[in-house]
Amino acid sequence: MAEHERWDVVLKVLDGPLASQGEQVVRGPVVRIGAQPGPGGVALPGYRGLDARQCVITAYSAASATVAPVGANQVRLAPHPNVDWSDIDPMPGPSALTPGCALHLGPVGRGATLAFVACRRLGVWERGRLASDVGAPPPTTGAPATPGAPVVPAAFEARRVRTISASTAPPWFLGCMFLMSVTATAAIVGSVMVYLLIKDVPPNGPIAEGLELHESVQLDDDEVVAGAHEGLQDPFYRFVMKPNITAARADNHGWDQPEAWDQRLFAYTAASVEKNVQSWAFFKRIDAVRVEYAHVVNELRRAGLPEVFAGIPYQESRYRSDYASEVCADGWWQFMPEVAHRLEGEGLDFRVANCLFKGRPDVRWTPNADAPPRGARRNGPYMDDGECILGICTPDDRKDLTKSTTAAIFTLREAWDDPVFARSGSAVQMTMTSHNAGYNDARFGSRYVKPLNVLPAYKKWLASAGQDQGRFFVGENIRCKTHSEQSTCKGAYMAETQHYAYTIIAQHLLAVCYYAQNYGEEAAFKPWRRYTRPGGYCSEFRIPDRGQVRARRGRK
Repeated sequence: MAEHERWDVVLKVLDGPLASQGEQVVRGPVVRIGAQPGPGGVALPGYRGLDARQCVITAYSAASATVAPVGANQVRLAPHPNVDWSDIDPMPGPSALTPGCALHLGPVGRGATLAFVACRRLGVWERGRLASDVGAPPPTTGAPATPGAPVVPAAFEARRVRTISASTAPPWFLGCMFLMSVTATAAIVGSVMVYLLIKDVPPNGPIAEGLELHESVQLDDDEVVAGAHEGLQDPFYRFVMKPNITAARADNHGWDQPEAWDQRLFAYTAASVEKNVQSWAFFKRIDAVRVEYAHVVNELRRAGLPEVFAGIPYQESRYRSDYASEVCADGWWQFMPEVAHRLEGEGLDFRVANCLFKGRPDVRWTPNADAPPRGARRNGPYMDDGECILGICTPDDRKDLTKSTTAAIFTLREAWDDPVFARSGSAVQMTMTSHNAGYNDARFGSRYVKPLNVLPAYKKWLASAGQDQGRFFVGENIRCKTHSEQSTCKGAYMAETQHYAYTIIAQHLLAVCYYAQNYGEEAAFKPWRRYTRPGGYCSEFRIPDRGQVRARRGRK
């Protein structure tokens, strides 16, 4: 008969509304912990900054227990709870647990702190049935009645707790039970009241220099849980789903309800918000490009396009006019040179011409095609052995914010107005990804056909997924772990495009908070002040003020 010891985990929540519960024995050997960990896990409702499954503890012996973060979630480990958690870096992977050590789950200033007490052996599993060491009485004391049965000391009977039924309980016992129930109820109510008083502790905000933008986050499939990240549901609806419903020009099919959304896209957006809000570098850059961001927002509003598209040039160039990519895209919106040729033909004042090639001072080149060739990295006339050799162009309107934004509005509208996109329920995110992967270059001729352009990729995916699944397209095709992989990872997009839309949405949601809080009197940002009021989603984060940010930028 196969037998396997089962080791349970003893934990104690040290702060927040569950601190009064004392030690808890949780069934092992695998214990999931988070806001919504699922059956058998340790649920921590009411603690801010936690994902559905924040971490996992495994225990297979008294001396062998480990904790591991789920995906990119923050988990900090210390030998005892009396530490400054801001001095401790999040764990990059699994770590061993020792009795008495402490875990902080979530960002510093939010989340929950737990003590790992011990592993406790509950008993032996026999073909799925538990023979408990202490829970069930043995048939005899002293020598075992049957071969292999455990020898139980005579003192066992003295330690057993008899079950007392109401019919045999003395009056004093029932009175004590009543008092205990009243006390327990008071303790629960008291815990809730304490939570209501302390729940406004400083929430998540910048804690390290970080990056100007984290271009991807990693999530496991079991972290994508419907109903998680409730605090971001309102802005996700306002900036993404409401425009999607408007674009469909029909009954919303219930798309205004969170359970009908692209849950993978929403979960990745929330994780990206949590990641980027920790970076001082992000807020320093957002502050530095305030004027340019406001210009793009205003132009998008005039054009009747979703203002979340203002996050595209931040994703592309961090709002830098002189940023050039390795494949010769350039300027604020990172246009390829051929786009200028096409848009000039459409009557727009947008030119790229008389370009020098690096190392070839005698060559002058002006784009003469409507789209980059297939395999532009290899076949582009401005590429040499996989490297961009395009130098200065005169003129180069990609570096002019006004002209390049006008050009971007034109190209974005081509995708936004496509009836196939509009019917999908995901027009916002598909239009975003078209700026990265291309909308549909096949319209310019057979030599420009690109299967990974958004329109052909979407139609192919829809044929296999079902005609009513359009609003899940972008999220369901996040398959690569990071944006830098040179692969599709069996998705409809290349890795860079897979991680493109949710990063833009997340960045814009944080930019809304920063600008509304610090520059809310300016016309472009005044409509966003509603999100900074009590109960608005911006109150979920510790958004820095511009004085703090400028001090870190070295400005007075």
